[in-house]
Amino acid sequence: MPIADKSSYLADITDLLKTYWPENRCVNIVCHGHSVPSGYFSTPYVDSLNAYPHLLYEALKRRFPYAVINVIVTAIGGESSAQGAERFEREVLCHRPDVLTIDYALNDRGLGLERARGAWVHMIEAALAAGVRLILCTPTADRTQAAGVADEVRRPLQEHAALVRELAAAYGVGLADSLAAFEHYQGAGGELSDLLSWINHPNRAGHELVARELLRWFPM
Repeated sequence: MPIADKSSYLADITDLLKTYWPENRCVNIVCHGHSVPSGYFSTPYVDSLNAYPHLLYEALKRRFPYAVINVIVTAIGGESSAQGAERFEREVLCHRPDVLTIDYALNDRGLGLERARGAWVHMIEAALAAGVRLILCTPTADRTQAAGVADEVRRPLQEHAALVRELAAAYGVGLADSLAAFEHYQGAGGELSDLLSWINHPNRAGHELVARELLRWFPM
């Protein structure tokens, strides 16, 4: 099964976002994951208003001015997908999301690929059983992805990004390829440091890249 089609996957959700009172309703978007969607910049500083969940909210409100949108962040700094999966039903699905983003791959290197796969599959299948539309996020880059870093240092993050892409295709859900966006920026001559606020957290410019990838799933 291929990754979902950006032009149609959220068509019914975007129809809701275009509907105005009294026929509209609140659309819930939940951002689940670790420190990046939590808004950690230079730990322990949290800058939620410049993190991608809030940037996505602002962009959607500009695009859909009649919409009632609730962007809920269930992310916890320092978590892996195993911890996120353990609390998934009681702390994520309880919000009855219309759309759910999952972003854990940056921290999942500590779990290894097989444990991470099991945790992601648990969350994906639970969400799909509840009728939730999913957008899986590859990791944002950290300093291991800087130009000139040895392949063996770069490889673990690349492997976890590949796992996320594989799962998006296997389940036919959405994909926000954050790591590819960071790599494209670097390939066009930009420095990775332009996008980082810390060794492993994006700054506003980095979060804007992620928000832009997510926004592609909500066409006009």
